[in-house]
Amino acid sequence: MQHRDFLTRPSHGRCQTPVPRGSRQSPGTALHGDFRLIDLRHWKLVFRLIVITLVVYGIGHTLADAREQFAIHQVNWTSLSVGWLVVAGVAYLAGMLPCWWFWHRVLHAMGARPRYRETMPAFYIGHLGKYFPGKALVVVIRTALIRGPRVDTLAATISVFVETLTMMAVGALVAASLLLTTTADSWLFWLALALFCLAGIPTLPPVFRKVVRTICARRGYEQVTQVVNALRLPLLASGWLTIAGGWFLMGLSLWAVLQSMTTTSEMPTALPLEPVQALVLLTATVGLALVAGFLSLLPGGIGVRELVVTTLLVPVYGELAAILSAVLLRITWLLAELVASGFLYVSTRLQSGNQT
Repeated sequence: MQHRDFLTRPSHGRCQTPVPRGSRQSPGTALHGDFRLIDLRHWKLVFRLIVITLVVYGIGHTLADAREQFAIHQVNWTSLSVGWLVVAGVAYLAGMLPCWWFWHRVLHAMGARPRYRETMPAFYIGHLGKYFPGKALVVVIRTALIRGPRVDTLAATISVFVETLTMMAVGALVAASLLLTTTADSWLFWLALALFCLAGIPTLPPVFRKVVRTICARRGYEQVTQVVNALRLPLLASGWLTIAGGWFLMGLSLWAVLQSMTTTSEMPTALPLEPVQALVLLTATVGLALVAGFLSLLPGGIGVRELVVTTLLVPVYGELAAILSAVLLRITWLLAELVASGFLYVSTRLQSGNQT
């Protein structure tokens, strides 16, 4: 199956059927069918342009907010260490790989047969949708990129929810476990535990099956047996273990962001914690901040992430470092996603062109 990109995906709405010998199709009927085809393609193009516009708007708003924060605190962007920021971006992208791998496996368990080179671009490009309120664009973009002859739309949509909720549940549980040893604020632990229940309970196999059956019954879907039975404990457990490792890589990303700020005159030249202690605190911080920001449904979790990060990091790193690290982490991750998405999009298009 050739990769179908979000802009140029061909329409499957027109069905070519042979005309029986001796029968004649009226010109009016053929013309009406052509107009319907043109109209369908027109609205698909309009929809795609709207989605892209919303994503660009969300990204632009995020960048503008970061620029404003740095201007308020009078910190020069050029004083940051680019090398450490690159490390932070790479660590983040690597930390997301277990989530992509789990999503790929969930799709196959649901009966879909996408290739790795199809799911990876859809995964990273789809993440750009989180910068617009509601997070629904993540599902829309990823489903649009991956669905096709070998990937049913229902399986594609439900698999995105399974992967996302599993990632959030694991992040909240990792944060809750680490917060027991890193902070005296018990409310943060209980917050992480509540977020774990909110994100994790829907992915438990019995709950998942009941929810999917209910949704499919209301919408008239009949072929749901394989989708409903796809999420079993062995698959879920493998996802939990690998995604937990990914969260520590994202904690490493925040550590690298803090390292990049030690070259500025406004920051201390050395971080106050040993690397292992710092990794534990920063992984808990990233886990709680990202999950709380996601479940807030705000674009990119803006505001919520910063609140969690500053609450946990101000006592250790100081107010200025805590505030700016939250902003800089957001921008670093955004730029990493843009670079990865662009690279995967271009490489996939080149592969599709070579095959044709």
